[in-house]
Amino acid sequence: MTHSADHGALDTFEPEYSLTALDRCDSCGAQAYIRVRLDKGELFFCAHHGNKYQEKLAGIAHSWHDESSRLLQESKA
Repeated sequence: MTHSADHGALDTFEPEYSLTALDRCDSCGAQAYIRVRLDKGELFFCAHHGNKYQEKLAGIAHSWHDESSRLLQESKA
């Protein structure tokens, strides 16, 4: 799912792309649920760090791919 911030709509990622357990947060190494595409590359974040940096990155991010809703699905299983 693509997330839009108050700073404007962001481009979408390929719909078939899904983050896996091998994708790790660039801040703490936990499983990444958020992928942010920037001019010079991309960043991966866990839900905690994605929420922490979302406002700062919203102005420069080309896309914000957020799968953190999977955390709720996984806890129900």
